[in-house]
Amino acid sequence: MSSAPLSPVFDRLLAHFGPLHWWPAESPFEVVIGAILTQNTAWTNVEKAIANLRREEALTPEALRAAPREQLEAWIRPAGFFRQKAERLQLFVDYLFDHHDGDLGRLLAAPLPEARRELLALKGVGPETADSILLYAGGLPSFVVDAYTRRLFGRLGLLDPTAPYESIRTFFMERLPADPDLFNEYHALIVEQCKQLCRKRRPRCADCPLQELCPFANSQH
Repeated sequence: MSSAPLSPVFDRLLAHFGPLHWWPAESPFEVVIGAILTQNTAWTNVEKAIANLRREEALTPEALRAAPREQLEAWIRPAGFFRQKAERLQLFVDYLFDHHDGDLGRLLAAPLPEARRELLALKGVGPETADSILLYAGGLPSFVVDAYTRRLFGRLGLLDPTAPYESIRTFFMERLPADPDLFNEYHALIVEQCKQLCRKRRPRCADCPLQELCPFANSQH
């Protein structure tokens, strides 16, 4: 991987889209729920599931732990894979009570590497989910890598989009200051860029603020 001009990319995206204030949640625990529910589905579906949980006053560790499994499955059905995700949510809260007295803040108060190892040991919590929880629920400087990150920076020629997750995460962690606000905004801008412009099919290169920096865009002429 080359040493990347990450600042110009960020600056151009921020100038184009403005601050995005992501992740949309009313509490750190709601971030955890969203991070688990958003696996293999669109965020619009997650919003429906979270709205159901909010209506049922089930957006707390205590409420999720007490909910009958079939009831929880029904509430989160819009997010897909509802049986699997209901199990993962309740395993997460069981762990929280068994090891941290049900207090998410205690888990996230550990040093970043320690909290990350703890999250990654949980069933159904992979690196992207763990880093989302650390960054958006814990305010910890852990860069989130997703399919959009791979697509955008692969097209920019700054990294191999097929590289392992940890390799790509390290690429950003080594080149950016350890600032959770920066990581938050940068990831949100990457997502918005790929949804609107750097699309998987029919990318809108002519409208892209990164066009001058992008070998992929220049190859489309």
